Amino acid sequence: MDLLLKSWCQIPQHTFRGLVESMPRQVEHFRQSLYEEAESLFSKYIPLKIIQLDALLRDDALSLSDKSSLQAPLDIPIPDPPSPEDDEMETDKNEDDEKKKKKAPKCGFIKGNEKIMMLLERVKPEIVALRETIIVVSCWIQHLIPKIEDGNDFGVAIQEKILERIAAVKTKVDGFQTNINKYFSERGDAVAKASKDTHVMDYRSLVHEKDETIYSEIRVIVLDIRGFYAELYDIINKNLEKVTNPKGEEKPSMY
Repeated sequence: MDLLLKSWCQIPQHTFRGLVESMPRQVEHFRQSLYEEAESLFSKYIPLKIIQLDALLRDDALSLSDKSSLQAPLDIPIPDPPSPEDDEMETDKNEDDEKKKKKAPKCGFIKGNEKIMMLLERVKPEIVALRETIIVVSCWIQHLIPKIEDGNDFGVAIQEKILERIAAVKTKVDGFQTNINKYFSERGDAVAKASKDTHVMDYRSLVHEKDETIYSEIRVIVLDIRGFYAELYDIINKNLEKVTNPKGEEKPSMY
């Protein structure tokens, strides 16, 4: 804060006066740009997104009936079963020999699940796009809320209800990326255990289970994103008059 004040103080007085005088115009320009962006969102962008996401849900990549096809090969050697000789008590071997005998075979580079990775590359940008849309719409409605005064506030109440719903949606959308990060962390742990305890087949099964679970989660994420866009589009269209003109007075220049 001190650095900011210091930098402002170093600006020549005539330049500073010009900046201050231009600020209202710049703020008004931002408001107009925001209104135009919101209008474009609801007239073009959101309807197009709903269509695109609907097509994605119908894509073969997100319509697998047999999830076992998602299984990625695990390049983890399976140890040979113990021979009868290994079960016999051998007193002529020292501890170092025993450690060498029990040491698990080395594993090579283990790739992630490429099918899941390809799906995530398609879905993650959609999460970012929805978050940005939510921020723009929320900011737009905030700018449309009139000055607090006596009179008919029914339109303002509708604006506030919509903002509450948008905030709830934003919280859920923020959790999408958290679930994706959790998948990588938990799958990595399962792969590490499978490569360490190569004789335990359950760890290998756990890796495949993680892949199948995130696949279902990805489809749910896309369903939610499409649903959120549709809900946002519907609620604004149904209440457009109250949202843009909450006091029933002169409409914003956007309309």
